[in-house]
Amino acid sequence: MYAVILAGGSGKRLWPLSRQARPKQLLDITCLGKPLLQETFARLAPLMPPDAVYVITAERYMESTGRELPSVPPSNIIREPEGRGSAPAIGLAAVHLWHRDSEAVMVCLPADHYIAEPERFRDVLLAAEQVAQEGHLVTLGIRPDYPHTGYGYIEIGEELTEVGEFSAHTVHQFTEKPDEQMARLFVEGGRHFWNSGMFIWKASAILNEIERHLPRLHECLCEVGGVLGTPEALAVLERTWPGVERETIDFGVMEKAKDVVVIPVDMGWSDIGSWASLADLLPADGDGNIVVGKHLGLGTEGCVIYSPRRLVATVGVENLVVVETEDAILICARDRAEDVKALVDRLDEEGWQDWL
Repeated sequence: MYAVILAGGSGKRLWPLSRQARPKQLLDITCLGKPLLQETFARLAPLMPPDAVYVITAERYMESTGRELPSVPPSNIIREPEGRGSAPAIGLAAVHLWHRDSEAVMVCLPADHYIAEPERFRDVLLAAEQVAQEGHLVTLGIRPDYPHTGYGYIEIGEELTEVGEFSAHTVHQFTEKPDEQMARLFVEGGRHFWNSGMFIWKASAILNEIERHLPRLHECLCEVGGVLGTPEALAVLERTWPGVERETIDFGVMEKAKDVVVIPVDMGWSDIGSWASLADLLPADGDGNIVVGKHLGLGTEGCVIYSPRRLVATVGVENLVVVETEDAILICARDRAEDVKALVDRLDEEGWQDWL
């Protein structure tokens, strides 16, 4: 089994802490003493040696990724010429793995997720590996704690098999980010699980599905794969990559493939997708405030305060997010935390690149 860590994103929803120069995966958002990328790598260490771990990232993060993961061979850090979404990134990593081992089972993991129970995480990966060996495309589903509207959902079908304490089910349907009413119905029904964005499959199996559903991408990957390990490899990648369509692995492959399996698991997972998600990771005070740093509040309830350097004082406010950094301050309604990405896009449109 091999792992592919997807580490090319910038984490716009965690602005102003997460920036283009130092994105979310390189930050210690959880206050555990390690950047999220290192935490992801550490969770894998009991399962596989460092040379079985690959990281795919952008040109601008190659050097910093190597510094954070010094035990990973430099040849295992794959440069994506330009971000094209998760489908091309996973496809490029799959070609590298297939070139090394045609029977490789690959675990695809975002670099910036949090998992409170790493041992259970490893257990479910071992179970998923067995299912993937049969040729299935496997994803992990997280039992929802509440009707989250920022996650995709997976509706399970019939049980396919059991592996130890885990059960693998066919996938009946994927649903992207439902409204609150729909999400509530999903939670109450008990057959829908959060889409974790973690996948386990044979490299050959995902390449076959890419050929079926994303033929232009597959053509590029075939060209690249044909010259891997030669002096031509970089030039071929640079020439072909601009023609690759932007696509997520969920929409481009998983929602269309027929042999998709989900394994439900509870392991204290969060994608740390917004400032509001810190409430899932860190303890609240008596007034329901999540505080990192210094905060003094009077009549303040349900707020997320992130200010490691300066004191933030609040009076008579509820359900706000306040984030202080050296050059920017973010204040937003807690239930609008997902919209911080749109704010960052607006900064770009306005030409305020110094704050990106």
